[in-house]
Amino acid sequence: MRILIVEQDPARGRQWSADLSTAAHDTVNVMGPDAGYARARYNEFDLILADVGGPASVSDFVQRLRLAKNRTPVLLLSPTDRLVEVVRALSAGADDYVTLPIARADLLARVDEFARVAGARSRQFVRLGKLAIDLERRRLEVNGERVHLTGKEFQMLELLALKKGTTVTKEMFLDHLYGGAYEPVLKIIDVFICKLRKKLMAAAGENYIETIWGRGYIMRDPAEHIPSVRSRLSA
Repeated sequence: MRILIVEQDPARGRQWSADLSTAAHDTVNVMGPDAGYARARYNEFDLILADVGGPASVSDFVQRLRLAKNRTPVLLLSPTDRLVEVVRALSAGADDYVTLPIARADLLARVDEFARVAGARSRQFVRLGKLAIDLERRRLEVNGERVHLTGKEFQMLELLALKKGTTVTKEMFLDHLYGGAYEPVLKIIDVFICKLRKKLMAAAGENYIETIWGRGYIMRDPAEHIPSVRSRLSA
């Protein structure tokens, strides 16, 4: 799972990250709810661990996420003396909580519960117009014929498909492709999009990726596309 840790105590955050990494989870640590909201708002995560043991309001963070239509599960980690804040956060839309301190095995068990639920609910197959995108097998087919994509091209398609109908920024692409490790210049996203768009056009005969100038890219079913004077069809 890809897990965002919203920490309010760096030592605790580092320990949770280390514990989760031993179970092959990919973690991203940020300091405080404001940074957590900025990261979660525009990036894909399977689970958010939110540290309630600090001065900042976690309930406000959860409420902002839910108002932004972000449904990523939130698991609260809280000392017993912060249970009033836990109740507020649960009322705002958090999914569950555990009290601190928590043993590594118990933390991993709780995360595994969320992983099982997420696996049952996840969309492994996306259809969009003539495109059939198999997320589990990482395959794209058009009219039953496989379309060859490079690894990076499929990752681009995956993010666009999962967020179809909404704008994906270049920063979101970089985070999805490189996960915070070495990142090239933003211009490389235009190159990947250009190649992906050409392959989709060649296979399906239609344009699925719209450029939103100054913002990013959006994926639509061509049959539902409404032209916009602010949009262009080339990267």
